[in-house]
Amino acid sequence: MAPVSKRLIGQILLKNGALTADQLDEGLAKQEDSTKRIGEILRELGYVKEDDLLSALAEQLGLPFLKSISPDMVDRDLIAKIPRNYAQTNRVIPLKREGDVVSVATPDPLNTQPLDEMRILLECETRTVIAKESDINNVINTVYEHAEGAADDLIEDMGAEKEVGGEKVLDLSEQVAEDLMDIDDKAPVIKLVNLMIFQAAKSRASDIHIEPYEKELKIRFRIDGVLHNTFSPPKRYQSAIISRVKIMSNMNIAEKRLPQDGRIKIKMPDREIDLRVSTIPIVHGERVVMRLLDRGSMFYGLEELGFSPDKLEKFNKLIEMSYGIILVTGPTGSGKSTTLYGALSRINTEDKNILTIEDPVEYQIAGIGQIHVKPKINLTFASGLRHILRQDPDVIMVGEIRDLETAEIAIQSSLTGHLVFSTLHTNDAAGAITRLIDMGVEPFLVSSSLIAIMAQRLVRVICPKCKEAYRPSEELLREIGIKPGMLKNGEVFRGKGCEHCMGTGYRGRSGLFELLLVDDDIRQMVLDRVSSNMIKKKAVEKGMLTLRGDGALKVAAGLTTLDEVLRITQEEVLEI
Repeated sequence: MAPVSKRLIGQILLKNGALTADQLDEGLAKQEDSTKRIGEILRELGYVKEDDLLSALAEQLGLPFLKSISPDMVDRDLIAKIPRNYAQTNRVIPLKREGDVVSVATPDPLNTQPLDEMRILLECETRTVIAKESDINNVINTVYEHAEGAADDLIEDMGAEKEVGGEKVLDLSEQVAEDLMDIDDKAPVIKLVNLMIFQAAKSRASDIHIEPYEKELKIRFRIDGVLHNTFSPPKRYQSAIISRVKIMSNMNIAEKRLPQDGRIKIKMPDREIDLRVSTIPIVHGERVVMRLLDRGSMFYGLEELGFSPDKLEKFNKLIEMSYGIILVTGPTGSGKSTTLYGALSRINTEDKNILTIEDPVEYQIAGIGQIHVKPKINLTFASGLRHILRQDPDVIMVGEIRDLETAEIAIQSSLTGHLVFSTLHTNDAAGAITRLIDMGVEPFLVSSSLIAIMAQRLVRVICPKCKEAYRPSEELLREIGIKPGMLKNGEVFRGKGCEHCMGTGYRGRSGLFELLLVDDDIRQMVLDRVSSNMIKKKAVEKGMLTLRGDGALKVAAGLTTLDEVLRITQEEVLEI
């Protein structure tokens, strides 16, 4: 072990350039009224990253710092000696044995008690290494309870049983926020539902589908916008599984004839997840869809959404304007809310009063007033928007313009000095104009209030672990609008498929954007009730890049594939 440094952690962070002197002084001032360590305070203030803090701590204590750890670094024989709950609670995991010494990873080497206890449990000497808490949690989850294997084993066990006791399902206690991995003493149905949610969260799924058919029950996850089959529990457990989900989401388990909505709050070892649950009656039972909203992951900043530099610069200028309407359009699941949250967080300063009305409030943003619509008590977008105007707002975000009343109030708000953000379900940017007019909004109001419309889609990103180059056909390149000079060596990329991406060749998603700026020429076309195709054609002549054009640039940059862009933009028709 390297010698322990006599320097303080703040001095090391300053030396490494991870912190400024002013930031350190602010942290030290806050520490005077706190029992927390300076590192914790600096993290809470957002001044240092976890990697930088742990690296400095490792330098101070003379310990190794592992920037990343993975399950294959763990000796499975050692795991048998350490109870899972102990590892989770104390945030420790044994790694490899080297001779008579075992390396033990922890994010907090100053908490020596669990490290001393690990020496007793492992019955050998230990060597402390520092690792990130999130990495340790992920490794613990994987090595102790591999979700896919656990679910398969559980389904096999359930298939061997003769029957399901109805009372067993109905007597399940309601879970508001429980640790999903603490399931050793649970009934098989509860275990399966918990493992299903855990596996979905681990797989980065956005939705869980429970789909009953005549002779089978299917569980599917939507990952990166595409549905994947996972497992099929025995058909006779269908009612028990759906009843368990309904109990967890505070639904009426006796009502099977009408659609229902509910919410579940789930605590996993490293974060909390909210689930929006919807059930509908179908021929063979009730179909359930659960939307996963990860409370532990913040919404993305605009820089991370996939904007090209010039488009990001234009959009940043638009959201700084003092009045007008900015619309974001696209189908469900195209990232509209994420873009609006990113825009609001960018302009969220102390001198602005920002209010939103949403259905539902997906992420809470500090410093912004957010209203959840409740139609049952007549708190709709329109009625809520009227009351928002009495709250002296500078910026208003309306979750969606669904009817004429909401559209007219939003337009009047923009004309009286408010910046208004909202969404519409249209295929392209120009289509939003005709949609508003079809709702009954007068063209002169549309032309005088709109300042920009942005259509967007999400495309899957090529997995970096299995990315490979190939030469596509010229016909395919022409179809998507890629000229030979745009490609290096005439090659594009695709993913072969690996464990990292579940064999799909993709991991994560990025945005395609079509930004239509409403200038004087477009305003005149709106007043003349020109078709959306003609408006789009004019915007392209003035330099607007279509969704497919933006996709072509991302293919050329090696971010996504030709097939993915063609799939996402297949409805785009533009006659020039």
